[in-house]
Amino acid sequence: MGISASLPRSVRIVEVGPRDGLQNEAVPVDAGVKAAFIERLLAAGHRHIEVTSFVSPERVPQLADAEEVLARLPRPPGVTYTALVPNAKGMERALRAGVRSVAVFVGASDSFNRANIGCTAAEALERFRPVARDAEREGVALRAYLSTAFVCPYEGRIGAERAAGLALRLRDLGAGEIALSDTLGAADPLMVDRLLDAVEGRIPTAALALHLHDTRRRALANATAGLLRGIAVLDGSAGGLGGCPYAPGAKGNVATEDLLDLLASMGIATGIDIEKHRAAAAFIRDAIEKAAPGRTGPGTGARDG
Repeated sequence: MGISASLPRSVRIVEVGPRDGLQNEAVPVDAGVKAAFIERLLAAGHRHIEVTSFVSPERVPQLADAEEVLARLPRPPGVTYTALVPNAKGMERALRAGVRSVAVFVGASDSFNRANIGCTAAEALERFRPVARDAEREGVALRAYLSTAFVCPYEGRIGAERAAGLALRLRDLGAGEIALSDTLGAADPLMVDRLLDAVEGRIPTAALALHLHDTRRRALANATAGLLRGIAVLDGSAGGLGGCPYAPGAKGNVATEDLLDLLASMGIATGIDIEKHRAAAAFIRDAIEKAAPGRTGPGTGARDG
C-alpha cells in the first residue's frame, strides 16, 4: 500500500491573509480594500477566512479598523470569519462586531510570549480563560494557535513534549481546533512528525491544523509531512504575505496558491478555484504596492528567505 492511502481526500484551507498577511505591513491597508480583498477570496471559493484582529490598535495599528472591516463584509451562509483576540477586552469587541469564530494564541516558549504579549505561557492561558468562557456561553467557535511550536527565535528548538503539553492545555481550555504553528519558518518534516507523534492519542487529528511560514522554503515539505499523518486543515496566506513583528527573522506565511497547486497535483480537493485565488492575491499585492511604492516582499510564491 503506497503513501497515497495516508492522504486525506479533501483539505480545508484557512486563509489568513487579511489578518496575518497584513498585520506586518509598514503602511496600513484601507478597510475598503481589505473588504474587497476578502470578497475576492469568497469568489474564489474560500469558506474559512481569518479577517482581522481585536488586538490593541497601539500594538498593531494595521488592524485598528477591525470593526469597520467586519461591517463591510457580506455574510453568506457556510462562511466562517475568524478574528484573533488577545484577551477579554478583545473578546468583548469581537462579540459586539458579530464575530462567531475567534482565535487565541500562545507561544511554546516563555521568551517568545514575553516579547509578543508581555507574559509567560501559563499567564497567557489564564488570560484566555474568560475568552473561552465567553465563547462557550455565546456559542462562538474557539481556535487556538500554538506559536513557535517547533523553533523559537530566542530559545531555539522546542521539545516536542513541551509543545504537545501546551497544545493539550489549549484543548482543555476549550479550543476546538489547534493550529501548530511554525512561526519562524524553521521547522523541517521530522520536527512536524515528532510533534504529531507527541500529540497523537491526546488530541484528535481532526482537531489539528498546521500554520506554516516559508522562511527557509520548507513549508510545502512540512505540509506534506502533516498530510501524510492525516492533517486535513492547512493555513495559507494569499501571495505569501505576512510575518510576525515579534519573531525576528520570520518571513511570510506559506502562499495559499502554492498549497492549492500542491494539493491539486495530488488530487486532494479544496473547493477553491486557484485562478480566482491568484486574482485575489494579485489584487491585494497591487493595493500594497500603491500604498507603499517600492515595497519588497515575498512575490507571488513565497520566494523570500
